[in-house]
Order: sequence, then C-alpha cells, then structure tokens
Amino acid sequence: MTTIFDDPDEFADDQLAGFLDLYADRLRGVPGGVVTLSDGEPKVAVVIGGGSGHYPAFCGTVGPGLAAGAVVGNIFTSPSAAQAYSVAKAADQGRGVVLSFGNYAGDIMNFGIAAERLRKEGIDTRIVVVTDDVASADEPDRRRGIAGDFSVFKAMGAAAAAGHGIDDVERVGRAANAATRSLGVAFSGCTMPGADAPLFEVPAGHLGLGLGIHGEPGIEDVPLLPAEKLAGLLVDRLLAAAPDPAPSARVAPIVNGLGTTKYEELFLLWRHVSALLRERGYTLVEPEVGELVTSLDMGGASLTLQWLDDELEEYWRADAYTPAYRKVRAPLDRLDASAPDRAAETGDDEPAPPATTASREAAAEAARAVRAVRDLLAEHEEELGHIDAVAGDGDHGRGMLKGANAALRRVDELPPGAGVAWLLARAGRAWAEHAGGTSGVLWGAALEAAGASLGDDRDAYTPAHVADAVDAFAESVQDLGRASAGDKTLLDALLPFAAAFREQVSAGAGTAEAWAAAAETASQGARDTAGLRPRVGRARPLAEKSVGTPDAGATSFALVVTRVGDLLTGR
Repeated sequence: MTTIFDDPDEFADDQLAGFLDLYADRLRGVPGGVVTLSDGEPKVAVVIGGGSGHYPAFCGTVGPGLAAGAVVGNIFTSPSAAQAYSVAKAADQGRGVVLSFGNYAGDIMNFGIAAERLRKEGIDTRIVVVTDDVASADEPDRRRGIAGDFSVFKAMGAAAAAGHGIDDVERVGRAANAATRSLGVAFSGCTMPGADAPLFEVPAGHLGLGLGIHGEPGIEDVPLLPAEKLAGLLVDRLLAAAPDPAPSARVAPIVNGLGTTKYEELFLLWRHVSALLRERGYTLVEPEVGELVTSLDMGGASLTLQWLDDELEEYWRADAYTPAYRKVRAPLDRLDASAPDRAAETGDDEPAPPATTASREAAAEAARAVRAVRDLLAEHEEELGHIDAVAGDGDHGRGMLKGANAALRRVDELPPGAGVAWLLARAGRAWAEHAGGTSGVLWGAALEAAGASLGDDRDAYTPAHVADAVDAFAESVQDLGRASAGDKTLLDALLPFAAAFREQVSAGAGTAEAWAAAAETASQGARDTAGLRPRVGRARPLAEKSVGTPDAGATSFALVVTRVGDLLTGR
C-alpha cells in the first residue's frame, strides 16, 4: 500500500518535487515534467512519458545516453497535451523531437495533439509508440506498452547520443519496438494513495497472467507456479511470439519487478530464465534484472526480450547516465573473466580415515538420525518460523531446515566405510555453511565437536561415551554463543538435556533409555522459556514482546532430541 503522502490528489506533483530536489545537479523541472541539463553538442531530443507510478519510468531514465525529457502525468493517467508540448518544447535542442510512450489511447491522443502543435511551430516531431505486451493482443500494432518501453527508449537515446539525425533515431525506435516482446504476471494488485483496497485482487493460490502497468489485472488467472515453471511459461510464450524472421539468436533480456517483488526473487527467476534461453540456443547480451517499469506497489514481474541485430546491440550496450539507470563500459572492459578461480578448498574431498566396525555402525545410526531430523524440521518449519517471528526475524524454521538438508546431502555423498566422527564433522560443516545465521553456526560446530569426542577408533561406544559427546556438543554451543542458562536460548533446553542424560547414564541406564528421559527434560526446558526475557541475541531489544512465547532455538532442539529418542527406542 502507498502510505507516505500528504494530499492523495497531489501525490504525483509532490513526489516529483522531491525527485527534482534530489537530482537538481542534472535535471530541471518544467511545466509537465523534467528535462536533462545540456551536455554539449545539440542532439535529437527523445522525450518519453506517461502517467506516474511507474518509477524508474519515466523521469528516472532522463539523462545522457537515454531520454532528453519525460512528461509526467498523474498516477496511471496520460499527461495532457499541454504538458507533453511544454516538456518537448523545453527539451528541443534544434534537431527535432521524437515522442515515445506506450500504446494507450490517452497517450496517443495527447502526445499526438502536442506533436501537431510543435510541428506548426517548425519543430520536426516524430512519434514512436511501444507495443511489446504479447498478452494484450495478437496483432502487434494493438498491443500495450509495458516494460519493453525501456528497451525502445534505450535504443533511441543511444542513437541520439551518437549524434544521428531524427530520421535515424525514429527508424531505430521503430526497429527496436518491432524486435521487442514482453509478458508479465501479477501476484497482487496495487493500491492508489489514499485508497483502502487494491485496484484488483489475485485469487489465492493464483497469479494474473498478462498484467498491465496501470493497475490492470491479468488477462487470465492461472495457478501459482514455482519459479522454474513460471520461467518456462514466460520464456515459452515470448519465444512463440518472436519476430519473424528474428534478426539473430542474440537477445537483450530484462526481468522487471513491478513494485514489491523483491530483487532476490527476481534473481531467482532470472536463474531459470537464463538457463532456459541458453538451452534454446540464445546468446544473452548484458541482461538487466531489477525495477525499470513498475506499477506502484504491485506484486509481479515481467520478462522482456529484444532480438538484436548489430545496430540494436550497439545501442543496447551504449553508456547511459540517469538517476535510475547507469551503464559504463570502461570498468567492465577491465575485468578478466578468464582469471583462475581462487575459491578456497574446503577439504571435504579428502578420503575418509580408517574407522572401526563400531564406528561405521554408529555412523549408519547417525545417518538415520540426520534423515529423521530433516523430516522433522520439514514438518515444523512454519511453526518454528512463527515462534521466531514474535521477537526475531522469523527465519529459524527455514534456517534449521536448510541446515538439515545440507547435512543430509553431505551424509549421502560420503564414501562407504566412513566412521561416525567423520560423518558428524562433514554433516556439521555442511549445516553451518548452508544454514547461515547463529543457529547454523552453533549446530554445525556442535555436531563437529560431538563427532570429535566420539572418535573413529573405538571398538565399542558406551552410554558414557555418548554422554561425553553430548557434553562436547553443549560446551561448543556455550563457547560460541556466549550465553548462559536463563538467557532464553537454545541452552535452556540443551543444558538440562545434557545434565539429565549424564544423570541417567550414571544411574545405569542405557543410551536409548537415558536419551528418551533426557528429551522429556529438554521439552520441559523449552516450554519454560516462555516465561523468560531474552538477555542476548536479536530478541533482546524485544524482550517484553517475547514473554509468553517459547524460544525458537530451545523449541527446535527439544523437537530434534525427541525425534532422535524415538529413533533410538524404536518408537
């Protein structure tokens, strides 16, 4: 939701005033929009525009190598003819103006009227309309303009910056548009300033295929897809609509965020998009992944492909310097992609040392336990996340599951004959490497410490040996975490567990019996953390809010040792 505003009706003008103050060193405001400051020899003025709510489009891409000016209308509303005329007149450097915008009725009428007025005053004015959205119509000239706006603007801006005349700039713009295709999906609608509901809603568990950038819903709702399948849908639809004949198998791709889809999500989507395009034989030229044409706070993403010939590729690669988009070739030219990979060796490919029969048998049991723990954490991931979110960042369940998944993968890769110490050390390192966060480090180091305590050279493992390993696990957590009992951490379940296990073993209990009893103690310790206030870690600033909720780390530890106890006792 758009929550920062004064008068909702003045939002477009108010945000533009802030933008102009921020970039006063390179842009100036004129009635209706912005124009770039002079940067030398006169050039053809590429003037772009449309409604507000699409930043970086349109004013964010005004500057050397791109647009000479941008006309700024109200949110999702075509600027008036007077605004388009005003900006174009201010941007004109004596070599003519090319007006460019998406294919929307209001823009066509208002920019068209402005163009006629400019021509009557002797200013050579051309119009290039962007029609890249393949979902909006089968006929290319009826399609809307969405994120492909940027690809077309970039080509014309580079041609103008190279000093070409207006005939060439217009021709390049039309060629760029003919070579550009886009398709987008929406996960949620956008909300206008002052409104209490989005312009549209996507049904739960679905996405809107073929969205528009003015708050329009998708052409159809389809079931929500995992990233790999979503990438396949976008790639397949765009390739099916490729120019015929295509200029080449070289494309300039854009994965564009619509407003609230996070960059990390876009990177993940790009991972699959790029793989699919390469599998189809395409060469990817300087891809862009990020927000270039948005729709306020819409959740969604789009894929744009521009099929390149030599000329379009030159303009796509050309330098540009604007508030929101900057490309400079020189630093990239100095990077050496052929330099040797100096990544640190992990040492995990070393052969496993000799292990006794008892150690190998214990390793088999430990592998079963790792698998059981992974399954357990998959069951409780969401629950642990909710507990952690009360006074933390809500990632404990996901982090624990990532660690357990990594540990299990490493265990499954170990050679036959590996002993229990070797197995726990490798599992711990994998856990720490992939889980991240405090819990990842603690669990990884603690598993490695427990393995070192057990060793691979024993002819038998007694309950006392297991108690020593549990103590080593606990000592590792204490040393690394620098916490104590009562601090509302993992230790409030771990230390009672270790003490109870040692007590049971000293009384003559076997490993399975002692472990099951100690697990009950750990579970009670975890429950008791609900009454504590955190004294260390990320939850400490939210201590009062945390009271009444158990600690996530203590809870996950209790769940883990309970599941391992079930495994040991055969339950």
